[in-house]
Amino acid sequence: MTTWTPEDQTLISETYSLVLTAGDTDHPGVEIGMVVVDGELYVRAYRGVGSRWYRAARKHGHGTIRVGAVHHDVLLTTDGLERRAGLDAAFLTKYGSVAEALVASPEARAATIRIDPASAPAP
Repeated sequence: MTTWTPEDQTLISETYSLVLTAGDTDHPGVEIGMVVVDGELYVRAYRGVGSRWYRAARKHGHGTIRVGAVHHDVLLTTDGLERRAGLDAAFLTKYGSVAEALVASPEARAATIRIDPASAPAP
């Protein structure tokens, strides 16, 4: 697994949302909130595992993200993440009371995705 550079972690942490596209597609993607916990990037589908974009992420296991003007090819991991320590607190810290309604429900927890860079950035 490749890790995020310190610059990417700062950009992601300081940005309100990212645009995720799952698979090899030119669809516009979905804009979602995200958090970084221990250097790892996470998103949640507030509608749960039935969400169309969550199902696409699970099916393809890769895609792209856009944070501002920065694009990254990414790997999408969906298994065994709903109990990841610190995620609820990170979402609540970043998004306040809206996080409680959108990403702290059992449905959203079950639809957690870790996003990793697909490869190391070029020097």
